[in-house]
Amino acid sequence: MLPQRRYELIMQILRAEGPVAVATLGTRLGVSQATIRRDLTWLSDQGLLTRVRGGAAASTSLEPSFAAVATEAHHSKDAIGRRAAEMVEDGDVILLDIGTTVHRLAAHLRGRQVTVMTANMAVYEELVPDPDIELILLGGVVRRNYRSLVGFLTSDAVRQLRADKLFMGTSGVRSDGTLMDTTMDEVPVRRAMIASADQVVLLADAAKFPGNGFATVCGPDALDVVVTDADEGAPALDALRENGVKVVLV
Repeated sequence: MLPQRRYELIMQILRAEGPVAVATLGTRLGVSQATIRRDLTWLSDQGLLTRVRGGAAASTSLEPSFAAVATEAHHSKDAIGRRAAEMVEDGDVILLDIGTTVHRLAAHLRGRQVTVMTANMAVYEELVPDPDIELILLGGVVRRNYRSLVGFLTSDAVRQLRADKLFMGTSGVRSDGTLMDTTMDEVPVRRAMIASADQVVLLADAAKFPGNGFATVCGPDALDVVVTDADEGAPALDALRENGVKVVLV
């Protein structure tokens, strides 16, 4: 079993059952306790779990609120959102992913003649007063803490749609350009959005290089453009360019 799959299963078990012993995890996953300990160390370093005596528990700080995340690197996110908004043309049909940077993009779309499809409730609240924007809110299970909609209903809704552009966020960008996430419920939705868009644009501030996350969303080959304020020397930027991704620095 690949490490990433073990990470996913470990986090599923911890979220569903609370603290679990190393021996129990080893038995459930069919691997040695030494392997489990290494996995727990890696997940702990990512801030995803807390080590307890003889085992681990899902971190209570695993998912900070949308409001809390929105205050982090606010000026960078706004600059990225403003630059991304310049890529939107009147008449475009766009998908807006969840996340605080994508929300800043939405704020710069006020008054534009565009169609916005989103599962981001913060984006919906930002744009619903604007009569110029045709707004489509995707269905799904409400993640109240992060003001988003997830689940198979959301993914199925996305598959019935087609967008000119997708603007998406991420929890982290690895040095090889792979996009990561810390919440598995979001991964199927993001993958469905990628498949439904003619152009995929990633919005990622410098903190997302490498950021965190244990679930793979996609490789760099799925992206067309990245808008970021990351340092030019970030290894991931080279990997993205090598895969034909246009990197827009703000």
